[in-house]
Amino acid sequence: QVQLVESGGGLVQPGGSLRLSCAASGFTLNYYTIGWFRQAPGKEREGVSCISSSDGNTYYVDSVKGRFTISRDNAKNTVYLQMNSLKPEDTAVYYCATDFTPHCSTWSPTAYDYWGQGTQVTVSS
Repeated sequence: QVQLVESGGGLVQPGGSLRLSCAASGFTLNYYTIGWFRQAPGKEREGVSCISSSDGNTYYVDSVKGRFTISRDNAKNTVYLQMNSLKPEDTAVYYCATDFTPHCSTWSPTAYDYWGQGTQVTVSS
C-alpha cells in the first residue's frame, strides 16, 4: 500500500524553525520527484518546494527561498523540509506529494499523484 506520512508540524514563534518529515511506505521515495505544498485557511494549495528524482535538483517558491531547505534521506525513505526564520504567513497545513516525472516541472497540485494527510504548522507569538 502506497502511503506518505507527514510529521513535524507544530506551533512555533516567529523567527523559529521546524523540520517537516515525509515518510514513504509501499514504494521507494527516491524514484519520484517530491513536492511540498501548503494550504492556508481560505486559500488555494500552493507549491513550496520540490526535489527532482533524476538529479536531486531543488526548487523553491520565491516566498521561502533562503529560509526553507528540502532534502532526502534515501536510507530512511524520507524527504525533509527544514523551515527557518518562520513567519506568520507560513502558517498552513503542509503536504508532501509524489510526481512520477523525473524533474520538478510544475507547481500545479494536479500534477502530483500521491499525497500525505498533512501536518499543521502555526507561526504565532
